[in-house]
Amino acid sequence: MAPRFPKYVPLPLFGSLDALHQLTYKKVKLPPYFADYGLPNTALNDFKMAAAFLYTYRGSNETFKSYRSEIERLLQWASFICEKSLTKLTREDIEAFLHFCQNPPKHWIVDAHVWRIRDGKPNPKWRPFVLPRIIKKFPHEIQENPEKAKYFLSESSTRNIFCVLSSFYTYLVEEDYARLNPVARIRQKSKYLRKYQTKRQVKRLSSLQWRYVLEAAELMARNNPEVHERTLFVLSALFCMYLRISELGASDRWVPQMNNFFKDRYGHWWFKTVGKGNKERDICVSDDMLHALRRYRRHLCLSDYPAPYETTPLVPKHRGGRGPIRGTRHIRKLVQGCFDQAMERLLKDGLREESDALKAVTVHWLRHTGISEDVKIRPREHVRDDAGHSSSAITDRYIDIELQERHASARNKRIKFGDEEAQSVA
Repeated sequence: MAPRFPKYVPLPLFGSLDALHQLTYKKVKLPPYFADYGLPNTALNDFKMAAAFLYTYRGSNETFKSYRSEIERLLQWASFICEKSLTKLTREDIEAFLHFCQNPPKHWIVDAHVWRIRDGKPNPKWRPFVLPRIIKKFPHEIQENPEKAKYFLSESSTRNIFCVLSSFYTYLVEEDYARLNPVARIRQKSKYLRKYQTKRQVKRLSSLQWRYVLEAAELMARNNPEVHERTLFVLSALFCMYLRISELGASDRWVPQMNNFFKDRYGHWWFKTVGKGNKERDICVSDDMLHALRRYRRHLCLSDYPAPYETTPLVPKHRGGRGPIRGTRHIRKLVQGCFDQAMERLLKDGLREESDALKAVTVHWLRHTGISEDVKIRPREHVRDDAGHSSSAITDRYIDIELQERHASARNKRIKFGDEEAQSVA
């Protein structure tokens, strides 16, 4: 049977957390552009349950946005492609949805993140799927090799779909809305998720790449201090203190301020943050990081060190007032500028391989790089506590001595393996 909505163009269903708060306390209605398709009443019920589920994640804006993306895709696929209520989806349907996410129609894909809803009106340019950054940033390579322009679902994105949908259906079952969790009924998840038999290598920058990235930030700060002294400080904090990018951006649960840097009674400096799982931790501040803080504060015409009562935003806006940068997108853009400059300089210096490898780097790799370097010289437990790892086993992943030894033992393996024995016999 032909689908009823072959030319359906998806638009955003959910806006910000504030908009969702209004949805949960007023009479919930489907967005007009969604309801106009004459969907059955079950679509409204599905929408209500999805809104209620997403609102349970109001404590973490980043988690909310991640879950919103996956739930939105599922709702639109179920309504317009599968034409079923969430309560009627089976294991086979969820597997079909996974295949759909691996190869969505072109009119479901956009090449950049855009705003969603303003004044109740959806952005007509918004789509549920966004091309990976590496495709968007290097159009000249796409012209040379059009195959690279295809959307692809990464391993981590696939894992996220499983995680979010399983959590969603657990919620629906607990709320007596759904009878079963179809995600849990998928027996061979290995069809979609890889298992690793050996220790996975940590995604991090090489020493050379980090040197070029840092030099790029220093050069940008020298040429345009008004904008990029802040960029240099952000880069230093992400590397030296193993911060997650969400720990630098302001949110409803956490607004980083200068007085989060504090000195204890022994004269040691620390940085207080609230991280993953809404967990607070104190991070040791190294001498180099303290120097970066002094430099940044002098640029802001502040004293060298923050006072306990100082509430100046740690990462302030450059324009539009004196408040903090909210969210992570702008901070990500600042750091990406350093990566881009480093790539150009590496290529100019004839280091194409290092430059090409830097294309896949994300901001989170700075945290990985800082931890990887410090486990070589600091006690594992100290790094664990500063990084906010829940166990030493997580920190152990950054210790790659065994991998180096393993590779060294394989270095001299030969393809022609009989020559030495033949010579000794002769």
